[in-house]
Amino acid sequence: MVAHIKTVAFLGVDAVSVDVQVHLAPGHNAFTVVGLPDKSVAESRERVRAALSAMGLALPYERITINLSPADLPKEGSHYDLPIALGLLVAMGGLTHEQVEPFVVMGELALDGACTPVPGALPAAMAALENKCGLICPAACGPEAAWSGLAHPDQPGIIAGSSLLQIVNHLRGTHLISPPEVALEQPTADALDMADIRGQGETRMALEVAAAGGHNLLMNGPPGAGKSMLASRLPGILPSLTPRERLEISLIESLGAQRGGVRLAHQRPFRAPHHSASMAALVGGGRHARPGEISLAHNGVLFLDELPEFPRQALDALRQPIETGAVSLARAEVHISYQARFQLVAAMNPCRCGYAEDPDLACHRLPICRQEYIGRLSGPLLDRFDVRVNVPPVPLSEMMGSEKGEASPAIAARVSEARAAQMGRQNCLNAHLDGEALYKFAAPDSAGQNLLDRIADTKKLSARGFNRILRVARTLADLDHRDTPSAENIAPAIRWRDITF
Repeated sequence: MVAHIKTVAFLGVDAVSVDVQVHLAPGHNAFTVVGLPDKSVAESRERVRAALSAMGLALPYERITINLSPADLPKEGSHYDLPIALGLLVAMGGLTHEQVEPFVVMGELALDGACTPVPGALPAAMAALENKCGLICPAACGPEAAWSGLAHPDQPGIIAGSSLLQIVNHLRGTHLISPPEVALEQPTADALDMADIRGQGETRMALEVAAAGGHNLLMNGPPGAGKSMLASRLPGILPSLTPRERLEISLIESLGAQRGGVRLAHQRPFRAPHHSASMAALVGGGRHARPGEISLAHNGVLFLDELPEFPRQALDALRQPIETGAVSLARAEVHISYQARFQLVAAMNPCRCGYAEDPDLACHRLPICRQEYIGRLSGPLLDRFDVRVNVPPVPLSEMMGSEKGEASPAIAARVSEARAAQMGRQNCLNAHLDGEALYKFAAPDSAGQNLLDRIADTKKLSARGFNRILRVARTLADLDHRDTPSAENIAPAIRWRDITF
């Protein structure tokens, strides 16, 4: 007899069906797992053996073969423990095939038989829903899996047990497990407010434009000017997540979490990796091809402070995802893609010491210090920043003054209105306008066109640079409620684009 248990393998955010086949045959006592298992899967036989022993059961003195089909698909992770254990119980007669057949199973087993959480409960639940199956998973993964709608009375349901024994008793009908409730991420009560920013009128405006159009922003200024403070307040002026964006963020977080238990996203992610982060940490990869910071920042903000201090190879790896909104990780056995539609915000100093603009504080190595520092950034990377702005130090009189800046809710209202206009007009943000749609929706009026023509004669703009000027001008026009960009909208876009470091 061969017992069959349904589970999944993960290829990016996609859950691929895997058939766990358990076969018992007379012969020398052995326990073999085949089907391209990695080390964690191969070690599952010891965890399963101990978990069954904790229930008072011993494996039969037979040749046990576990096949993970399809056999040519690499299997990674510890979530195969629970399906293997249930398959053995079916093969041993402890459960019937009819009791487990309607479910997809995933979960790791502790030596005492407890079910411990694993990543990927949400994509596994969505795959189960698509195949009209239920899901058996650890109790800690139940609230996450409930987002998929499997917990609805019209669906097969979710069995989220804290131990192997509890799941077996539920399947036998002797002790039922209550359905899990959906877990929502709680909004933070201490949201950062733009009202805390004193002065910096130009940079505040650039931040609002970047938020309204989804543009990449680069801030340059001396230490203590407020670059990090400004960047950390960007999520507070971005619009609320749509249901689709929530699901996309949660799918990636579910796979990126080490031990599961992810809650449904409530606000846009803000990722700020340290400048020592490797290329695999930023774009994704590693032995198991996990999502990197750019994917974890999907539909949110990726903030890179001290931009030139990041490894150049890691920064240049961002160039393609910035344009395509996705990252592809190539491995010998498989290619994996993750979504990575993030808004890049970066900050940097004028030079290594940070005081190139202040003769009293600058180091003695100028201008070589500045050239070496800026030289770490490639031209193609700098070309992908729509808005580049200098952030000067705030005078002490403004710092000590009682006048506060405009609060985040008022700015967020304008940003939401501008974004709604963009989605209604072109079904995408201005930062993603391209091709004929860009020249159709961002064509300036006659005065704006005359200004562009004069600039084109005096400055050497790349095609990408010209397009990005049009995109920023279109966003400025949306904030001004204009049908077409005017010269007043074109001028700031050119000024922000023309800043060199």
